[in-house]
Amino acid sequence: MPAPPPHRPPSTRTAVLLGVLAVLAAGLGTLVLVRADAGLTARQVTVGGVPMTEVRAGPPPPGVRRPGVVIAHGFAGSAQLMRPIADTVARRGAVALLFDFAGHGANLARLSGAGWETSAATLAADLDAAVGYLRSQPDVDAGAIVLVGHSMGAGAVTRYAAAHPEIARTVAISLPDAGELPPGRPVELLLIVGAAEFPAFRRAADDAFRRGVGTDRRAPVVVPAAEHISVLFAARTHEEIADWLPGASGSAAPRPLARLAGAALLVVAFGVGLVPLAALLLPHRATGRRSPEPPSARESDGPAPPDDGLPLGGLLLVALALLAAGAGAVVAAVLPTTRLPLAIGGYVAGFLLVTGVLLIAGQCWLPGLFDAPRPPSSTAGVAADRRAPVRTAVAALALTGYAGLAVALPIHAGLTSALPVGARWWLLPLVGGACLLFLLGVELVAAGKTGRHLLVVAVTVLVLTTSAQVGLAPTFVLLVVPLFALLLGWQAVWATVLRRYAGPRWLPALLGAALVGWPIATTLPLS
Repeated sequence: MPAPPPHRPPSTRTAVLLGVLAVLAAGLGTLVLVRADAGLTARQVTVGGVPMTEVRAGPPPPGVRRPGVVIAHGFAGSAQLMRPIADTVARRGAVALLFDFAGHGANLARLSGAGWETSAATLAADLDAAVGYLRSQPDVDAGAIVLVGHSMGAGAVTRYAAAHPEIARTVAISLPDAGELPPGRPVELLLIVGAAEFPAFRRAADDAFRRGVGTDRRAPVVVPAAEHISVLFAARTHEEIADWLPGASGSAAPRPLARLAGAALLVVAFGVGLVPLAALLLPHRATGRRSPEPPSARESDGPAPPDDGLPLGGLLLVALALLAAGAGAVVAAVLPTTRLPLAIGGYVAGFLLVTGVLLIAGQCWLPGLFDAPRPPSSTAGVAADRRAPVRTAVAALALTGYAGLAVALPIHAGLTSALPVGARWWLLPLVGGACLLFLLGVELVAAGKTGRHLLVVAVTVLVLTTSAQVGLAPTFVLLVVPLFALLLGWQAVWATVLRRYAGPRWLPALLGAALVGWPIATTLPLS
């Protein structure tokens, strides 16, 4: 008995049920995000070209002034990434002020340099504008200004507080370097570091603590099981910051994961919703009985790929991926893409571009190793439908727009700024094109197999990580690799769903370019 055709799509009933589930998840996610704002008011302002957001928990009693907290994000972050901290301090009676550094979020200015070498003067100017604005507010106590910063922002706020003794207290989360801090300054400094961060961050916190010997500076707070990003959403981090506020009131328990939970539900909704949408837009693969023909002429299932049960095929796939990604890591450092005004993103785009081209070339040179099984042919099938090209184009446009919305909306609503502004509008198609070539190469050599797809992606991520460790790629790549790996894993899930339908082989790569390219182009700093 012949084997059932591969990639069988779900039944109509299943697709409908998944559509209902997607709507419910989207509604629940929206409700969670709305409730995260309960009791808070936010106001957008722009001062000296710096976008700012004030967060308060209701109007203060007449004649009462509150502590003011300026919150500075890290490299490739944004004001929205720090919003949970603003919510926490606002519910404890302070007035929180978020802002976007140059090159980040909604700030159209460019940030010179990259990583730890960013312009200290630019950061100080933006921070000074935020402090000056917050001090001018009638309900803020100008003598109780607190600075909170993460990573690059931690370096900026500690330098600023050291030079401005009128700053009441300072919180440095994941401080990258304490070398510029004078001994004993700033005096009131709270150091927070994640236990799972790179050792350099723990050393910097310990160094800053030693420089404060003779002051009231506390030993660094080490947050268990937290790395460079998750430390921002740890309950311990929020509790320490709230308790550090001078003269704050209120006892509301921090809810650092509220916005992330809402965003996660939206991600689930879009992922589940892909199944009924694909069922609506894409034709099903033909599943009729195949006509008897000699094995050499069969194209329905094709021969099993050489790595299905044979170690040699898998080794050849790994070797090709290593060769392509290794060459991409070397060549990307000298490509013109490094001159794109997107810090880190220019190198990553070049890396993906070269790796993808080499994967495609490998599939062309060794076609017998990476042939994908073809769907059964049928004279009444998609190939015979004269409307198939139009239907494919409409489906591709709709699904690509859906993919862009699926990644931009959850990230922007619950994590960080993901809306293109300024130069990001023309950087978006360039970065997306590089992602498209890479994912097309992965799709071709994966031959329709999810396991092979994940294997090539894993090798690529490993090579990118190694290139940063040996100095080929910018060091900051090490901090964004986990998020990059998550995006590629999410794209692999979408590709698995799309392969169940009779769409073109480039369709998963096209949608993946939106899923992966959009965050790269909209979150990395303009430089």
